[in-house]
Amino acid sequence: MRISHLIFLSFTLILLLFTVTTYINYRQSEKVRENTEYMTMSTNMMRSANRVQRNIVHMVSGLRGFLLTGENYFLQAYDSASIENAALIKEIALILPDTSNQEALLVEIDSLNNQWINEFTGPLRDAKLNAEKSVKNEAYYDRLYKEKMYVSDESQINLVLNRKIREFISLEYESREKRQQLLSASIQETKAISFSLTILSIIAGFSVVSFLAYRISRRIAIMVRMADAIASGNFEVQTEEQGTDELSGLARSLNHMASMLSGSFNELKRKNRELDQFAHIVSHDMKTPLRGIGNVVTWIEEDHNEELTPKVEEYLGLIKGRVERGEHLIQGLLSYSRIGKEQQQLEAVNIKEIVDEVLENYNLETNMKVQLSPKLPVIYTHKVPLFHVLSNLITNAIKYNNKEQPVISVYHKEFQNHYEFFVKDNGPGISKNYHEKIFVIFQTLHAKEQVESTGVGLAIVKKILDSRNETISVESVPGVGSVFSFTWKKSVSNE
Repeated sequence: MRISHLIFLSFTLILLLFTVTTYINYRQSEKVRENTEYMTMSTNMMRSANRVQRNIVHMVSGLRGFLLTGENYFLQAYDSASIENAALIKEIALILPDTSNQEALLVEIDSLNNQWINEFTGPLRDAKLNAEKSVKNEAYYDRLYKEKMYVSDESQINLVLNRKIREFISLEYESREKRQQLLSASIQETKAISFSLTILSIIAGFSVVSFLAYRISRRIAIMVRMADAIASGNFEVQTEEQGTDELSGLARSLNHMASMLSGSFNELKRKNRELDQFAHIVSHDMKTPLRGIGNVVTWIEEDHNEELTPKVEEYLGLIKGRVERGEHLIQGLLSYSRIGKEQQQLEAVNIKEIVDEVLENYNLETNMKVQLSPKLPVIYTHKVPLFHVLSNLITNAIKYNNKEQPVISVYHKEFQNHYEFFVKDNGPGISKNYHEKIFVIFQTLHAKEQVESTGVGLAIVKKILDSRNETISVESVPGVGSVFSFTWKKSVSNE
């Protein structure tokens, strides 16, 4: 199976488990929400039922106070409680679910309350209000009071009414308790299921990741070792892969690449050997006729010195200059081709000593000024390539300087892992259009008749620095001068 398919299926399974867990938690949250709404409704209903019971007490107290004293204050308390009870019973009826067992009980409470008011408290209230209007009304009130308070079953109805209200509240408490128990059990069940599914998802995910990590990392490690072997020059290495997944395809590609590199590298080494032989042969074969031409010119000058006209002497001098330039070009070409092929030893290299050694090869004009950084560093590195770089840069700064008082400066900057060296001159400068051209072999910005130049020096510098992953740059203003800067690592491997 392809790795991408395996990863897709594995994560699909894990996502499915988490989806089920999320759905169960969602359903439980709905139950909690429903229960919260129910508890809110139940609390309101119980508050209303308790209020009804308290109002009945207030009605009894208010009515008796009114009957005994005739004060309207007590009558107002009775009327207010009576009106509120009617509203509370309607409110409870609206809140109470149709399927509730308390519905019939609420009907009884409403019926008993109406009976109590219509048969007992209402008639007494009205009779007391009319008693003061006439003696007859007062006699009627006295007779009615005795009948209702002592003979009738008013107190019994009141007791039944209060008992029914307490029963209603008790049933609501029981319903709330059952509902709470069911919710708690549901929460516990959901927790158990969610925990189990979460653990299962984690185990499945960990197992899938571990399997994939082991399977992929082990095979990648094999291919990394193969790549390291290829990088170290072992192009014969191969890895065995018989699968059909992506890593197997990558391994087969690496095997094919190793085979191709092996063939290409062997061909490259053969061609390099041929090029080296060709360079030496060509240089030898080219130097021989050049020396012959030089010798012939010398013989002519020696044997026919008195017969030569000034014009012929000029031509012979021109020929000798061209022969010498050709030899310099051949030598520069050989030097360019050898870069990176010599085996060098690491040693402590004093930069000031290198600069002094370069300057000793020139008979500096008395008016030339050389400025050196006061503390040029000592670097543990390969001396020869660094010498070539500084030698060519300083040589160019001296050779091409056309000022009456040439000034050459060599200084540096130190960074954490490398140095940056600068060779500055006050020469003719270089136009920005030629900043890239000057590093191309055999390219020169001066006419051959003006300055003897092969156009190889800066190309050698660029190739040395490129082979060591260093950089070189130039900043120049025509007529003012140039600054060549290059980097050099503080420490290098002896490879």
